[in-house]
Amino acid sequence: QVQLVESGGGLVQAGGSLRLSCAASGRAFSSYAMGWFRQAPGKEREFVAAISTNGFSTYYANSVKGRFTISRDNAKNTVYLQMNSLKPEDTALYYCAADRKPYSGSSGYTTDYDYWGQGTQVTVSS
Repeated sequence: QVQLVESGGGLVQAGGSLRLSCAASGRAFSSYAMGWFRQAPGKEREFVAAISTNGFSTYYANSVKGRFTISRDNAKNTVYLQMNSLKPEDTALYYCAADRKPYSGSSGYTTDYDYWGQGTQVTVSS
């Protein structure tokens, strides 16, 4: 079993920035595609960003494209989400997830991911 632990969430004003981190246990991190998802109260969990095992390929939801950047450091077993120009609509619980069998390189589908973190709260005030 792989353990994923998110950190870096908090309260920020609109237009501000946050950097989320997700630390993974084990030695197989470099074989996982990684993704970030978010869920706001009363809404379905939605895709935010994904990155391939080697970091060469990234994929973003249209709602965050140009504002958020996903990256990874395989030597540290960590994936990051840099969030700039934050909007109140970005307020949600943010989850990182690991895809053990990344046949497509990266995925925006929740069902493709095998392991999930507990989430970190991001709140953007107006």
